[in-house]
Parts: sequence; structure tokens; C-alpha cells
Amino acid sequence: MDSIPNRSIPKLHEAFQASFDIGAAVNPRTIIQAGELIAKHYNSLTAENEMKFVSLHPAEDTYTFEEADKIVAFAREHGKKMRGHTLVWHNQTSDWLFQEADGRPVSRDKLYDRLKSHIDTVVKRYKEDIYAWDVVNEVIADEGSELLRPSKWLEIAGPGFIAKAFELAHEADPKAQLFYNDYNESNPAKRDKIYRLVKSLLEQGVPVHGVGLQAHWNMYSPELDDIRAAIEKYASLGLRLQLTELDVSMFRHDDRRTDLASPTAEMLELQEQRYEALFKLLEEYRSHIDAVTFWGAADDYTWLNDFPMRGRKNWPLLFDEKHEPKGSFWRVVQRS
Repeated sequence: MDSIPNRSIPKLHEAFQASFDIGAAVNPRTIIQAGELIAKHYNSLTAENEMKFVSLHPAEDTYTFEEADKIVAFAREHGKKMRGHTLVWHNQTSDWLFQEADGRPVSRDKLYDRLKSHIDTVVKRYKEDIYAWDVVNEVIADEGSELLRPSKWLEIAGPGFIAKAFELAHEADPKAQLFYNDYNESNPAKRDKIYRLVKSLLEQGVPVHGVGLQAHWNMYSPELDDIRAAIEKYASLGLRLQLTELDVSMFRHDDRRTDLASPTAEMLELQEQRYEALFKLLEEYRSHIDAVTFWGAADDYTWLNDFPMRGRKNWPLLFDEKHEPKGSFWRVVQRS
């Protein structure tokens, strides 16, 4: 496939224009190193880290928009939609948000005042460019009977912080689509917890418009039937769905091998089969799914390098390290 001239390679997003948008997570480095690839194949962008709290708001009176602004400018220049990621998360959030000057925890009211100031500033800055936000990210507990994971948000404000974040985001930009976003979203136990949380928010009249399925999957799990069941369960709430962080790792979750410098032919074939089956399934639900965003653009840069095993490379995307389409790309775009 590498010998095919570039002009004969179809644009990935155009292959799905009748179904859903095709997005990529980007950063200031990848929009330079892979700018041509990103501009051609993706019609939606998400900032990988540059719009997270700690990146934008490192101190109470300090905002650092430079890196996020570069991504927004790239999207504007190339006519791409943009998703915002993310407003409320237990991770990558500046410590000052939760503390008084002497280190004591702030009150709930002060936390909410700070959150309102942050959301007003960030969401209004980008309201002409960002059509959807991951408002609340990963608050569901992975294991056990508890619904919500422990966090400073929960400790200080109680579970009401979730609804509050959506209400503040809606006030800041009434036109924006607002998503709850989480991983392991197709695991039956966690799926049911996510459903329970979002259903309760809707019953309270909270402005939630969609569920983001992160879709950090691998070649072996989750089962297609579990993905299907998750899509149907979330869609039953009448909400829009997006795959927000899709990649297909070459390794099972518990695989600790670090001996490969490149994927084997068997691994590439398995990944091709996996991607083909996934997109066939997603297209069945195109009336519910608005966008499929990959967490990266090509295999030369992916968060899965060194995670969870330091020193291990991964190859989870549709384009290889030289930005050439892999067999998985062709299986996806040439599907019947």
C-alpha cells in the first residue's frame, strides 16, 4: 500500500461523511510534525492536554492560553471542528483550586466560585471555535459498589459538583454540546454505573447532551457485544454519543512484554480485523453517534508508548510512524 501515490489515498473523514465526523487528538508538536496528515484526514480536533485545568490555569490569577490557542488557530485555518477537553477532572487539576493560602481545604462555595470563574473564562474564550465540551471526565469508580471515585471534588463539594459543572458550562455557552466522558465505558459493571449517573443528572434537569465513550480498547477486548450493549444503553437515554479517545492497543491489558521493536505481521492482521469489525458496528449506530475521535493521528506519537510498560512502543492508530496508511486504514475505508 505504501507505493500508492498520495493523491489516490482517500481522505479518512470523507469516507465517513454520511455517518459521523472523524477526529484526532492533537498537540502543538503534532500539528507541526503531522500537520499535513491531520489537515487531510480529520475534520474534528481535540486538544490532547492543552485545555486541561493545569495547562490553562496553573495559578489563581494566571491563565496560559498560548498552546491551546495554537491548536484553535490550526483548526480555524483548516476548517476543522473542535471539541473541548476537559473542564472537571480529578487528574491534571491545579492544587491551588482546592486550597486556601495556608493549605487548608477551601469551602464548597469557594470551590464553586473558582470553578465558575475558570469555566466562564475558558468556555467563553473559545465559544466561537468549540462546539462540544467534555465537561466532567472520569468520575465513576472502576471497582466495587461505590458509584463515584474518591477525589478532592467529591471530598469538598459532595456529588453535587457534577451537576454544578454542567450548569456552569451551559451558562457560559448555551449552544455548546455538553458531554460526560469516561473510559472502560463498555465494561458491563461500569457501563451500568455511568448510565445510572447520567440518568440521575437528566432527571434533575441538568443540561447533559451526550456521553463520551473514550474507547481506549485493544485487539482482544472489549467484546463487540459489550460495545453494542453500551451504545444501546446510553442511547436509550436520548443522548448523543461520541467515541472521544479511540485507539486499538496491540497488547492485552495485562500483557507486560517489552521485546518488540515493531509489530508482527500477525499483530497487524489482528488489528486490521479489529478495526474493520469496530467500524462496521459503529456505522450500524450512526443515527446515535456524531463523531469518532482517535486519541492521536499516527503511530509515531501515541500516549500508549511507555504506558503501562516503560520502554514499550505501541502502534494503535490507522497511520504508521511515517504517516502512511496501514492495512487497518484500508480495511476501514474500503469496507462494504
